[in-house]
Amino acid sequence: MTALKALSAAALAGAAWLAPVTSASADNYGYRHGGATHVITVSCYRGPWQDVIWDRPNPEFTDSLVSAGYSFPEAHAIGERVCRDPGAVGQPNVLLATMTSILRESPPRR
Repeated sequence: MTALKALSAAALAGAAWLAPVTSASADNYGYRHGGATHVITVSCYRGPWQDVIWDRPNPEFTDSLVSAGYSFPEAHAIGERVCRDPGAVGQPNVLLATMTSILRESPPRR
């Protein structure tokens, strides 16, 4: 019984250690930039830290870029560029400004 109690205590301690990582709130900004026929949804996953560690584009961001006319590799690269910008952490307006700048400088070739 003592080994079972020790194992249970270890499991609870492990769960308590993991809880901040798995339940930490992450910023998930969704912004839309609409053109004549396409809407691009800027949506990024933010990890639980202020550092750019886990940041990545959400699938709806990449999919909306592909629907607008970018190839998947281009869409993925754009999403990574927008979402992994350290200057955009906690600054949703910077995410939108970066995407608007990319659209202006490199519009989709459709």
